Amino acid sequence: MSRNYKFRDQSKLYFVSFAVVNWMDVFVRREYKDVVTESLQYCIKHKGLEVYAWCLMSSHVHLIIGSNKEPIEGIMRDMKRHTAKAILQLIEEHNQESRKERMLWMFRRAGRLNPNIETFQFWQHHNHPIELSTNQMMQQRLDYLHQNPVEAGFVEEPWEYLYSSARDYAGKKGLVDVILIE
Repeated sequence: MSRNYKFRDQSKLYFVSFAVVNWMDVFVRREYKDVVTESLQYCIKHKGLEVYAWCLMSSHVHLIIGSNKEPIEGIMRDMKRHTAKAILQLIEEHNQESRKERMLWMFRRAGRLNPNIETFQFWQHHNHPIELSTNQMMQQRLDYLHQNPVEAGFVEEPWEYLYSSARDYAGKKGLVDVILIE
């Protein structure tokens, strides 16, 4: 992995993106999305994760994060591990999930192709953290992250999308406790 994609300085903020294997559109059901938001909240309260911005799309997540306690890479590893297990369990138990067999087959196949995985692989391994070293970089990533649902055609205005911190930046309480970037 390139040095450009590592959490080198724990005192800095990072733009992080990670996706479901094969960019599968898993996050179309509220209960799957809620696993991610609840996990972010848990990491904020118990691991020192600082979330400055976030957006959960149908196949991937964007975050602007820092940490005041545990190393960021450990928080990300644990969060991805927990959300993968919880979402896979929900998929397996969901009687009305029309895509269940295909999704489980894809996750099992991805797991078999990876020698470090026992059964299923849900998330792609990389996070591609980018250190936000200037205000311009921060603003560019913040705008990109909040415009994602607009560009995808989910909403007309960023603050209309429930699974994003754009609501917080518009003065409405969102689903995840964020620290606003001034």
